[in-house]
Amino acid sequence: MLTGLFDTHAHYDARQFDPDRDQVLSALPGQGVELVVDPGCDLASSRKAVELAGRWPFVYAAVGVHPEDCGDWKDGEDVEELRALAARPKVVAIGEIGLDYYWKDNPRELQQRVFRSQLALAVELGLPAIVHDREAHGDCMDIVREFPQARGVFHCFSGSAEMAKELVKLGWMISFTGVLTYKNARKAVEAAQAVPLDRLMIETDSPYMAPVPHRGKRNHSGYVGLICERLAQIKGITPEECSRATLENGRKFFHIQG
Repeated sequence: MLTGLFDTHAHYDARQFDPDRDQVLSALPGQGVELVVDPGCDLASSRKAVELAGRWPFVYAAVGVHPEDCGDWKDGEDVEELRALAARPKVVAIGEIGLDYYWKDNPRELQQRVFRSQLALAVELGLPAIVHDREAHGDCMDIVREFPQARGVFHCFSGSAEMAKELVKLGWMISFTGVLTYKNARKAVEAAQAVPLDRLMIETDSPYMAPVPHRGKRNHSGYVGLICERLAQIKGITPEECSRATLENGRKFFHIQG
């Protein structure tokens, strides 16, 4: 069994874990999971992520408003609450923030305004940003370039190898989910091949996107080893080397001490 695994993106605040959240979390250290970051998607889930980080020694939190959840965004008020939440112990990033053009609920102009506001907050606080980019690659890159002082990660990366290489040049990280294990994952595999090992992280995006052979089931961090094994295969290293590297990368990125 792989050990020292860091699931850098898992939503244990999500309702899918309401029946057995504590049982799932308590089992993770025995499954080789050393660290987890739980990113909020709105103010309520951000508060819950902070609360979970307070209760579980290996769980850390990020706070932010997801583009799918930005419909009732209040420019001053919401930034102030995020600023206050970010000051809480074990909050290590602003996220999950970004753009999502797949869902049509929130206008693009609103999503872009909310994204800019939260990237500015991340720069102000000296925290990394966790970016969600779905079918919005060009606009996400344009906004990131507006904030040269920002650093962050494009989670659940879905862009091209060329986009990944540009993000690396800008000082950003790339993170991959169980998508790497899917048969139709050619684009993700090419991007993973293009990114240096020291700029890669792994994640489950639980409860979504479970890796093969669990695809279609509720995901959890106990499956992050399968993603590590696949990334190791792509990079031509051992799973143990991949686990050590992605743990070190995640610790450094989120400023989590060993």
